Amino acid sequence: MMDILADHSMLFLGSRLKRLAERLQGDVSRIIAEAGLPIQPSQYPVLAALDQAGPMTIGQLVEAMQLSQPAITRLLTRLAALDLVSIERIGRDQRQKTVALTPNGIAMIARSKRDVWPRVESAVIDLCAGVSGPLPDQLNQIEAALSATPLDKRGNGLVIRPFSDALAGDFHDINAEWITAMFRMEDTDRDVLLNPRKRIVDPGGTILFVEAAGLGIVGVCALQKTGARQFELTKMGVRQNARGRKVGEFLLATVIDRARMMGAETLYLLTNKACAPAIHLYEKLGFQHDAGIMQTFGARYARCDVAMRYHWPSDHAASFDKASTSL
Repeated sequence: MMDILADHSMLFLGSRLKRLAERLQGDVSRIIAEAGLPIQPSQYPVLAALDQAGPMTIGQLVEAMQLSQPAITRLLTRLAALDLVSIERIGRDQRQKTVALTPNGIAMIARSKRDVWPRVESAVIDLCAGVSGPLPDQLNQIEAALSATPLDKRGNGLVIRPFSDALAGDFHDINAEWITAMFRMEDTDRDVLLNPRKRIVDPGGTILFVEAAGLGIVGVCALQKTGARQFELTKMGVRQNARGRKVGEFLLATVIDRARMMGAETLYLLTNKACAPAIHLYEKLGFQHDAGIMQTFGARYARCDVAMRYHWPSDHAASFDKASTSL
């Protein structure tokens, strides 16, 4: 069967990407509908920007979204009609208006973060796993994978949950399980496991959990901020009853992506040779053994005899070079 867009991917790249975007948004629409929310996928970026930055002018939204002002205005008109955003004029200037989430918008974002965004994120990670080669080949692989299994049918029942004080016990228990089974609990372990908010979250790090359908919280991993644009990937564990479901790979890929979103330039981990399956997974997803990391950070744990550093793709590294040049 002829596929003119696929046959001439580089010539009609824009059209092909638009087709893929429409397909992805259709799948996400079904996920949103299952959650019972009156949102369209194209409206989420505006809501996310307002949730992250607070009230913004239309000009600021245009800059943040990199879309035209008429496009932003159309999105805001629909969102205002749903009572998800409020639009207020600033002074007498008709062109200057500030946009903010309404109480309904705040509640909608909270439900989306709980019921929609983790599911979409896990599905996209699953969709893109193993995609490689030149861009046309990657597009072929993604479209073929979507034809086989749409986004709303992906995810293997695994959902990412953010840290909350209610999950602090899971953070402790999951990690205590593997540490005490293989090693000796050290003082630095106890300090972090008993004080996750104080030691990890409040200083600028994050803790992500994996929830599996029918099993509850089955995995956890932390990003501990240890310097400017520097994070240690630490305290990663999976419960015994969830082994074999690729929870670790799903969680690690998500945490790496979260580190990228948080602006990490240096991402490293400390472990032990006895953790051979985990080391193999780290290597598979882009970590490499690093003597410099060992020399700088290895003394933190008595059991540490392996140190690894994540090697970012060239486009990620280039973004830091560009930022440094502009300072």
